[in-house]
Amino acid sequence: MNRLLSGDSPKSIVLSVLLVAILIALAFAPFLFPGSRSLETAARICIFIVLVASYDLLLGYGGIVSFAHTMFFGIGAYGVAITIDRLGTGYGALTLGALIGLAVSGVIALLIALLSLRVRAIFFAMITLAIASAVAVLVSQLSGFTGGEDGMNIRIPRELTPANRLGEVMGTRITGKTLNYYLVFGGSLLLFLLMLRIVNSPFGRVLQAIRENAFRAEAIGYRVVYYRALATCLSAMVAALAGSLFAIWLRYVGPATTLGMEIMLDILLMVVIGGMGTMYGAVVGTAIFVLAQNYLKELMGGLSEATASVPVLPELLSPDRWLLWLGVLFILSVYFFPTGIVGRLRGTR
Repeated sequence: MNRLLSGDSPKSIVLSVLLVAILIALAFAPFLFPGSRSLETAARICIFIVLVASYDLLLGYGGIVSFAHTMFFGIGAYGVAITIDRLGTGYGALTLGALIGLAVSGVIALLIALLSLRVRAIFFAMITLAIASAVAVLVSQLSGFTGGEDGMNIRIPRELTPANRLGEVMGTRITGKTLNYYLVFGGSLLLFLLMLRIVNSPFGRVLQAIRENAFRAEAIGYRVVYYRALATCLSAMVAALAGSLFAIWLRYVGPATTLGMEIMLDILLMVVIGGMGTMYGAVVGTAIFVLAQNYLKELMGGLSEATASVPVLPELLSPDRWLLWLGVLFILSVYFFPTGIVGRLRGTR
């Protein structure tokens, strides 16, 4: 197990139990949590764990602030959608689309890194924000190619759709959507283990040294721009693969679902809640945040009804105020866990 985790053990009993619980819940989600909404939530958690982990490589390990991460996520998704639209439904088109998104993201990330990483951090962040905004506008305007604001529906192989009925297992009906989920789960697990391997390699340790003191790292012979550029490219390509998985699962790609600034803010929140520079923080932060996004409103509705006889409280717990309470939960998590949940658990063991 330690070898599978690249020597980076959780170092905390509580964290170990939490990670195992999340892994089991995601691995057996179709059987433990029957229903399309539960499966949608589990698939979203899987994909965003990879997306957040790839951003943590950039921010938490490399100390590089970028606002273009959703751009690479979107390139991966649109790579699959456009390829299928041009070549037709098939596993070959799916694979080719994912590879195209991977390659395009790597090239764009390399160009951004080489042209911008020599400037100060705040200027690099602004450059990435400008590029991401320009790409989002371009995608919206090229309606004949990208579907514009309406987006694109994706025709995936029938074997991965609900129309493919495969019988029942443990009282749960198995369809092509279940297979699609395990494609997402398996792909996400492999990508996360790859990221874990990267950050625990000599490259990852050099990247952390550069984050702590770039001048010292350069003084002892490390090519800072080279390592930062490589981290930017790796992060972008993994984000593109996460976007490809998202497109295959959702069977739809649009600017709002892959390129929106709201998604970028969500990624930042997940990284901070879980803990920057931990990689396991991506798992914990994503699970908590996505569950809160999907179920906090319902929970508040139940609490509002349960406290109907108490003055003022039902109004405060109204489902319409779920975003307010989500913000409160974020503030509390930052206050009580300044190094993130994983950072705090590893500190206390």
